Amino acid sequence: MFNLPKYGEGVCLTRLAALLDALSIDRARLQRNSVVVTGSNGKGSTAAFAASIGHAAGLRTGLFTSPHLYRFNERFRIDGEEIGDDALADLVLRVATAIADLAMHGVTEIFGAFEAQFALACLHFQESDCDFAVFEAGIGGRYDPVRLVGAKVTCVTSVDYEHVHLLGNTLELIASDKSDACAAGGTIIYGENCRPLQQHLAEYNRPRHVSGTYVRDDIVIDNEAMDTTRQQFDLRISDQAFSGLAMSLLGDFQFNNAAIAAGLFVQWSEHARPDIALDAAIRDGLRQTRWPGRLEIVQGEPLIVIDVGHTPDGVSQALQSLRAIHGEGGWLLVLGVSGDKSVEEIAKHLAPSFDSIICTSAHHKGADARVVGAAARKANSSARIHLANTIEDAVRVSQQLARTSGQKIYVAGGLFVAIEYATVLRGGNASELQFF
Repeated sequence: MFNLPKYGEGVCLTRLAALLDALSIDRARLQRNSVVVTGSNGKGSTAAFAASIGHAAGLRTGLFTSPHLYRFNERFRIDGEEIGDDALADLVLRVATAIADLAMHGVTEIFGAFEAQFALACLHFQESDCDFAVFEAGIGGRYDPVRLVGAKVTCVTSVDYEHVHLLGNTLELIASDKSDACAAGGTIIYGENCRPLQQHLAEYNRPRHVSGTYVRDDIVIDNEAMDTTRQQFDLRISDQAFSGLAMSLLGDFQFNNAAIAAGLFVQWSEHARPDIALDAAIRDGLRQTRWPGRLEIVQGEPLIVIDVGHTPDGVSQALQSLRAIHGEGGWLLVLGVSGDKSVEEIAKHLAPSFDSIICTSAHHKGADARVVGAAARKANSSARIHLANTIEDAVRVSQQLARTSGQKIYVAGGLFVAIEYATVLRGGNASELQFF
């Protein structure tokens, strides 16, 4: 969408601040009206929950997320509606023009595409007069564009080993980087799997007077229940109790994400909008949230479930929830992994649970099907391994096997394989999808 590299040149904060100024972004208003979502897994769902709560509260609510799954427009939403083509084209032109003008006036560093998209979101939400905005981080927090939001309320949904060349090769370093999206004096809500890092994070955040609250400790989840269509739980945040909260997003990990989102909105509203009826907003917002790709049922007969998780922890949590919701037996796996991920590590977390595995390669960044097959065989030597060199082959072979055996189909291992599979299943052309 922007004729720019994915990543810019060096640290982006100075040039991006200049771009926001050139676009006349009111930085004080941006800070006042926004929360930021960082983390390794669960950012998209958490951001969607938070935005839905804001909308249910009667606030005009902006949502900036990445990556998109089917259309670039998905990244920029107001009150749940993605930006229209004409409005997007106009904003892209204005941001691109501002970048070109800055280059003519001495800003010689190369901008990255995500930086431009972040600026576009800020402009779109400001000109649309949003009362509340949710920004999802790209990778980290310290040098991520979302740091310029200056948000006083942020979260780290989870930590896992990802982008270690940028964030560091320990969970402490990764969590520290993501924590830096929060402005001094602010509050960070940490997801459940960050709890072992509490002592480190308390000392790391202390010099900036940033406080941390933790799911399962400070934000209490209780009475979790799930079936094939919805989940229900009770939630306590400080002295406020919310009982019988329901959501249609499935998976154990969604309790964590929903609790964080509710916590974000409670923390933000205490200072920005204390007049809001929180119980109704949280209850309606969680119930109304829709977010594709996470344990999403894309076909009923045979049952086909896709999941876009792409880190070891992400795929493990999703698999555990799949079996809890839909049953442990009778599954075949369609497995694909991006070439820039650890194929063996992803396969190790998925392959042992399946007797029949179809190994394939996504058009976008997919590791070779033979490489995926070798990793699956190493992880589960007794499984029947089928190679499908393309997603189109994987759809055809998996459907044939499922009809013959009466099995259900689970498509997992990475975002691109899951979304390409769903696209082909619905009659689309996976090779025409444009990811960022």
